[in-house]
Amino acid sequence: MTWSVLQTRRFARQYKKLQRNIISEVDHAVEHISTAPTILGQRKNGDLADLYVYKFHANGQLYLLGYSCDESVRLIYLESVGSHENFYRDIKR
Repeated sequence: MTWSVLQTRRFARQYKKLQRNIISEVDHAVEHISTAPTILGQRKNGDLADLYVYKFHANGQLYLLGYSCDESVRLIYLESVGSHENFYRDIKR
């Protein structure tokens, strides 16, 4: 059984700026994590304890998809997407 997915405003802005081929990879990653988000993503510690991160490659570069889960209603909130460079610094804001 899959989970429902919602985008945050930050995610929508970042998603819109991506190239077409990277957008298709992000869509594939979202489909993949919607089956089992707590198992596939890596849970972060400290300030980002609510965040899960799923890593994937597109155009030979590592991209990260940050999301949080609400298990009571089976809902995934897509928080951020981007290359590894400054990903964690930007998401703390």
